[in-house]
Amino acid sequence: MSTISVSISPQSTMREVLDIFPGAQRALFRRYHVGGCSSCGFQPTETLEQVCRRSNNLNVDEVLQHIEASHEQDTKIFITAADLSRLLAQDGSIKLLDVRSREEYDAVRIEGSLLMSQPTMQEIMGHWPRTRVFVIVDHQGKAGLDAAAYFLGHGFENVRCLRGGIDGWSQEIDPALPRYRVEQTAQSPS
Repeated sequence: MSTISVSISPQSTMREVLDIFPGAQRALFRRYHVGGCSSCGFQPTETLEQVCRRSNNLNVDEVLQHIEASHEQDTKIFITAADLSRLLAQDGSIKLLDVRSREEYDAVRIEGSLLMSQPTMQEIMGHWPRTRVFVIVDHQGKAGLDAAAYFLGHGFENVRCLRGGIDGWSQEIDPALPRYRVEQTAQSPS
């Protein structure tokens, strides 16, 4: 039996799927062209079964297996806060790339991290060796997977993502860093 069926099922909402498997949307889009644009998007309240049905009647069991396999690949990208702390102590050349908003970065950050910006992106793509080790930092270790996948897709071989993000870092390594929550606001139609 697939281990994923313990956590999600065809009746799980897409919100639940993405909470448990943060990389699921990227995986669904990559293989099935589901969830990446307005024509193939889904609502957080739709079930996985509903999304599969209206997406050319995709086989739900196959989709569940694909989400699980993609998640297993994603877990190889993560680095724990403790492992990162040890790595930074051993090698001061390790770069931390913070992909949060400027406001979040200005409010709290890991010392020495770089904020993802257009100039930083140009520097990385144009000048960083593809073998350089760097770690993506986000808020809670979910959004960073997409950034890591982007860089891996562009030939960077040693990109990692901080498990738990800066929130996990503040809990495990540096309790002096303040923790915070990002409030979700409803957007009005344009």
